Amino acid sequence: MSICIESIWEEFSRPLKDFIKSRVNSEQDAEDILQNVFYKIIQSIDQLNDLDKIHVWIYKITRNAIIDYYRAQKFDYSIKELPEDITFESCDGMNMNDEITHCLKTMIQSLPEKYKEAIILTEFYNLTQKEMGEKLGLSESGAKSRVQRARIKLKEMLLNCCHFEVDSLGNIIDYKQKQNS
Repeated sequence: MSICIESIWEEFSRPLKDFIKSRVNSEQDAEDILQNVFYKIIQSIDQLNDLDKIHVWIYKITRNAIIDYYRAQKFDYSIKELPEDITFESCDGMNMNDEITHCLKTMIQSLPEKYKEAIILTEFYNLTQKEMGEKLGLSESGAKSRVQRARIKLKEMLLNCCHFEVDSLGNIIDYKQKQNS
């Protein structure tokens, strides 16, 4: 089967670039991804068995290249980079939220990596769930699910260690550590 790369370029370069630009913010990044896509096409064109499926095959390569782009853009973070303005001391008459924050930092460290990443990016770097998904190569619904699961895991950890008394706004007004039996 003989396939002309130039004809593939002529037919697909413009629509692929538009497809990529709709998914990344930078024109230059879109161009880089497009070049990467065509490099992959040239490298693996001999693996295409059915010319009728070339359109699907090329867009699959393109989607994977976009995912690879976002994976490469992952934030390099660590738990040490949490904002320093988180307060840890509690004064009489104030709510206990600040005091619990100290415990949360330790609990976040113990979360599985993907959940720790979701909490840090959304809660401490103030990314929206959509932005987090783009950074990690997740769909928006996948990003939302990951954040919700992370929050549920943190809540379970908190409720397993302490009993909380909260006011009508959800602020912690008192807590007692549960005794291990």
